Amino acid sequence: MATNVYMEALSPTMEEGRVVKWHKRDGDPVKTGETLAEVETDKAVMDLVARADGVLRQVAAAEGQTVPVGSVVAVIAAPGEAVGAAPAPAPKPAPAPSGSGERGAVPSTAVAADATRVKASPLARRIAKEAGVDLKLVTGTGPGGRVTKRDLEARAGAAQPALQREVPLPAPRSPVVTGGGEAYQDVPLTQIRKTIAKRLATSLGPVPHFFLTTEVDMERANEARDALNKQLGDQGKVSFNDIIIKATAHALTKHPACNAWFQEDHIRYWHEVHIGMAVAVEDGLITPVIRNAGLKSLADIGREAKELAERARNRRLQPNEYTGATFSVSNLGMFDIDQFTAVINPPEAGIIAVGSIVQKPVVVDGQLGARRRMRITMSCDHRVIDGATGAAFLRTLKQMLENPLAMLL
Repeated sequence: MATNVYMEALSPTMEEGRVVKWHKRDGDPVKTGETLAEVETDKAVMDLVARADGVLRQVAAAEGQTVPVGSVVAVIAAPGEAVGAAPAPAPKPAPAPSGSGERGAVPSTAVAADATRVKASPLARRIAKEAGVDLKLVTGTGPGGRVTKRDLEARAGAAQPALQREVPLPAPRSPVVTGGGEAYQDVPLTQIRKTIAKRLATSLGPVPHFFLTTEVDMERANEARDALNKQLGDQGKVSFNDIIIKATAHALTKHPACNAWFQEDHIRYWHEVHIGMAVAVEDGLITPVIRNAGLKSLADIGREAKELAERARNRRLQPNEYTGATFSVSNLGMFDIDQFTAVINPPEAGIIAVGSIVQKPVVVDGQLGARRRMRITMSCDHRVIDGATGAAFLRTLKQMLENPLAMLL
């Protein structure tokens, strides 16, 4: 009996995937667990694997094509088996991050939800909630009858024009790539760009940001870094960013009110500290997570940060490697940026933006001299963190960076 190959939810927030490359072609024999295709999700490029033995047939998604989660992209049939038309798309499986750490690990499908619960995309739910629309009254055209943004747009134009006035929904646009001396070029959004746009829309708008800035003397941190790197020798190097991550994790253990998630009807205060480390990748950024950063040595943080950053740039992170951060660090100092403000990554309640370390003339003990200085700006979700709370955390972080031995206390 033929087995359908679905576009699976390969990341916790994936709603559609773009086929980057087929490793198997129509008519090729396949075995369970073999890679059929590489798929670009909203965060990484991951493997779509075979769920049965047989022969690949009816490949329905071309390389470069984007299809919704739950769509049938091919069929695996027994040798010589006659295969009819491909069946309708299945409902989107509920994603669950794999803990195996193996490349291509795929989340398992959860037990079907209560039949009375309306299936809808997160964006559609948010738009409907803001506009006061009952999703039960909207006919879903997505996989498995799922309500999408497009369904709400159609309803807004046909039956409820007030919806469009309250929540502007731009008309769909088909990007066209032009060239040959034209005045502009339209390039389709990549999956990661779509996700960044969506995340920013759910952060800067709904989340009430406020910002706190302090300047840190990094002379002692520089001395500690030089001494550690001499001791490590060929075993690796510790960067300033590693020291900042370590100090941030320690400061959060002393200020748990900042190590929190806003969860609509409650605040979750974490007893573990997992630091999201912003990494610039082609066409966007991603935040790999260093888990239990406060419990790890600087050398371990340095090695892990380097490995995670490399996999992030190669788009090979697993979902469990970029989800679950409790606080984030964004460092643009290497780009000669003195100071900036970072956007909070919900549901986290805070993020620090780190500028460059520069020599400045300062007065220390009544004497004018050159010192290495660095500015840190903390973005706070005011629903979770008050001004004094954020200021106390930032003061502790400053003290730890100015005296690295304080991290041993």
